[in-house]
Amino acid sequence: MFELTASSRRMFLKSLAIGTALSGPLAGRLLAGEARPKLKKAVKYGMIKMPGVSIEEKFNVIKLLGFEGVEVDSPSDLNRDEALRAQEATGIKIHGVIDSVHWRIRLSDPDSQVRAKGVEALRTAIEDAKFFGADTVLLVPGKVSDPETENFDQCWSRSQEEIRKVLPQADDADVKIAIEVVWNDFITKPEQLVQYVDDFGTPTVGAYFDCSNMLKYGVPAATWIRQLNKRMLKFDFKGYSHERQWVPIGEGDEDWPEILKALSEVGYNGWATSEVAGGGQKELMEIAERMNRVLDIS
Repeated sequence: MFELTASSRRMFLKSLAIGTALSGPLAGRLLAGEARPKLKKAVKYGMIKMPGVSIEEKFNVIKLLGFEGVEVDSPSDLNRDEALRAQEATGIKIHGVIDSVHWRIRLSDPDSQVRAKGVEALRTAIEDAKFFGADTVLLVPGKVSDPETENFDQCWSRSQEEIRKVLPQADDADVKIAIEVVWNDFITKPEQLVQYVDDFGTPTVGAYFDCSNMLKYGVPAATWIRQLNKRMLKFDFKGYSHERQWVPIGEGDEDWPEILKALSEVGYNGWATSEVAGGGQKELMEIAERMNRVLDIS
């Protein structure tokens, strides 16, 4: 079992301070006096890979590294009661829930029975979010997989029809559905995501933007953020290189100073969640340092 001793705390804090001080050329590139978004660092819970360690201990470790929150999967094998107690004991906020089956049990599937199962999974995720006091459920709405049976138009109409079924529940739970677009050949341009969200005509549906995923399609992350504006409920990121594909945070083609500038322009102040492989204490420390660097957090 991992024990947070006084020496462990000193080691963590010293290493984190050194890493921040040597954070490299991305840090501090915003102009003096330029507004900075107020960001809260978070990780996906699955990134905390510490076998045999309780949820509360895991939360204490990431808290020590400067993280303020996590996102959890639903459904998952996470003990909800234990996680809730850990949240209350440590102050680490479970800020969001991820619909963990949206990719294989799709709301765009041509089979109505599969779509019905997808709706039930989304309802469960909303229930879990309400239980934890989280304010969003991350949802990938569908996938374009076949020109005849699951094409762009079908993905659009089917997924919207199914999402509308859960809006009363989401409203009652005070939980927003945050639409994320990934490499699913569905929404690949910011104006498409704007239209998709606006079609619902309610603030209960917004966008969850991945600053790294969508670089593949050629539009800079800052452009997506500016066009999404207040529709963007949250964002996450990795490191994406057109030449090498997935790389460590800060080594990709994301223009972080411009991203931070765009976040300030649209008035975004909230969660910034990394989505990488994660690991134990050492790996999480490095992730924290890299996030501090790209997010310009001192």
